[in-house]
Amino acid sequence: MKIGVIGGGQLGRMLALAGTPLGMSFAFLDPAPDACAQALGEHIRADYDDKDHLRRLADEVDLVTFEFESVPAETVAFLSQFVPVYPSAESLRIARDRWFEKSMFKDLGIPTPDFADIQSQADLDAAVASIGLPAVLKTRTLGYDGKGQKLLRKPADVSNAFAELGSVPCLLEGFVPFTGEVSLIAVRGRDGETCFYPLVHNSHESGILRLSVASSNHPLQALAEDYVGRVLKQLDYVGVLAFEFFEVDGGLKANEIAPRVHNSGHWTIEGAECSQFENHLRAVAGLPLGSTAKLGESAMLNFIGDVPPVEKVIAIEDCHLHHYGKAFKVGRKVGHATLRCPDRSTLDRQITAVESLIPHS
Repeated sequence: MKIGVIGGGQLGRMLALAGTPLGMSFAFLDPAPDACAQALGEHIRADYDDKDHLRRLADEVDLVTFEFESVPAETVAFLSQFVPVYPSAESLRIARDRWFEKSMFKDLGIPTPDFADIQSQADLDAAVASIGLPAVLKTRTLGYDGKGQKLLRKPADVSNAFAELGSVPCLLEGFVPFTGEVSLIAVRGRDGETCFYPLVHNSHESGILRLSVASSNHPLQALAEDYVGRVLKQLDYVGVLAFEFFEVDGGLKANEIAPRVHNSGHWTIEGAECSQFENHLRAVAGLPLGSTAKLGESAMLNFIGDVPPVEKVIAIEDCHLHHYGKAFKVGRKVGHATLRCPDRSTLDRQITAVESLIPHS
């Protein structure tokens, strides 16, 4: 089976690494000349709205998926005329737009921060008067890793904020005084079979994920599965979906979803019976889903900007290095390490050992 992937970054690369042992081959459509997934398959270098090359991709593969939500939903809709595409264009349309996303959560009874659609500075002023400060202004689309958003703490922060984010459609969200950030990785097959990985605790630095630690018997696991299940059913979703939550007052408030394999699920490569990447491919290909059970205690640490010396990383017991083969650049995810340990105290020590190799700003 040949899988087409829109996007050729590290997520596409890891999908191919998971799919190759299953007899799958890959073609990646990405405009970047140095797309890091190209080492694992055919690279069709073209823009995401290039219909001639999209049609070429469709003619070459058995089905198409995508590795990030900045792909236009129109691209997925176009491809769907010629080849199966999972997740669907409708799933992507909603997930890539924060207004559509938050509105869906509200309709499904999933708690969210207060939010408002912002089309102008006047809209922002009115929304701040209603929601209050602090609040977070985010572009409706294309924001990730802390980009496309601004924290508004005081009135002076509000005065020119709409222009500072490019005078594009935005969403204002009330600031959530959360006690933790968690994410749930779920996978749903073509037949509706659904599996969930354990909730993951996430830590960020400058808006970029730094550390994810898989939980054991988290008291909010069942609630998270309920909320995510509502979304999966609403979207008739196929593939892996990540749902990020804030822990608030013993419950959960929705942050956002990602209609793809996700950074906070990288621990599953070594830390689960079947990784999120293999399970995504199983789901979209119509194959039986694999077990999401943990293998010991697991965590993932991102390498941002550069990767520490390989020999130092792999000298740490229970540590597995994933180097993306990307040029080093400030603020860019260029690799990660996963840890799989027999118990939590060992895991904590090994996390500290890996963190000692990472320069922090």
